[in-house]
Amino acid sequence: MSIAQYIKVIGRGKDGARPLTREQAADLFGQVLDGSVTDLEIGGFCLAMRIKGETPVEMAGFLDATYERMQRFPASDKPTVVLPSYNGARKLPVLTPLLALLLAREGLPVLVHGTATESSRIFTSNVLAALGIPAQVAIGKIANGEVVFAPTELLCPGLKRLLDVRRAVGLRNPAHSLVKIMNPCLGKALVVSSYTHPEYALSMGQTFELIQANALLLRGTEGEVVADARRTPQMEAFIGGKRTLLQAFQPGTLASVPDLPTAIDGDSTATYIRAVMSGSHAVPASISRQVEHILQLTSQL
Repeated sequence: MSIAQYIKVIGRGKDGARPLTREQAADLFGQVLDGSVTDLEIGGFCLAMRIKGETPVEMAGFLDATYERMQRFPASDKPTVVLPSYNGARKLPVLTPLLALLLAREGLPVLVHGTATESSRIFTSNVLAALGIPAQVAIGKIANGEVVFAPTELLCPGLKRLLDVRRAVGLRNPAHSLVKIMNPCLGKALVVSSYTHPEYALSMGQTFELIQANALLLRGTEGEVVADARRTPQMEAFIGGKRTLLQAFQPGTLASVPDLPTAIDGDSTATYIRAVMSGSHAVPASISRQVEHILQLTSQL
């Protein structure tokens, strides 16, 4: 099989390229995930989409193809909170595990999924391992109050291969957007999603509306889904695709946060998280607010 016909449509530059239909996008992405096309075609697809940009309809098609090939977690007793984690720590400690543990403490099942996408960063998997939460090797029901970490390759090996293309070409591709909005769970779930640049907030929100998703969307910390401890970002909710503004952006940034570690390695971050969970350090106000919003949203599902 070949995706050349699709590359001819999407590869004519920013002004000449045309969008794909949902069905075409699903067929193209399915072939890429299956590994039935050449490395050259995959590179052409990634570069063409990087220049053109994905439309919400195309993202919906990519999701359709992914769900057909993904191992999904069975429904839990309560709505599962899904936390994608693919950016890691660059300057600030990655506190996605703290968000996960705070939600689990409220009795919710929590699924964190992700993989290392760069060699120079500390990722959630490093921190979770330091906290004694290993990566899963099989799909199973997530208990209430449990945090589970699923590597991307467990969910969909083809998706992991596509994410790894970044190491070869140096540019992100549609897989990096898709993993932040996909739902690897059956049954009721809330996807917590984040963006790094404002233009992605528009396209991600439109995609959530189109696929009638249950989601919380915010500008996270260095691309992670946890609220920045130094500020409270805007947060939007999507329930059945219907958009609601939950939290307005609060201007101003703290120069520092008391007790926040300056080192970003896995052990230092895990030590800080244990201190917060034990009550010896306060939960950063923005993260506490995020937890409140998630609890409110899951109660509506």
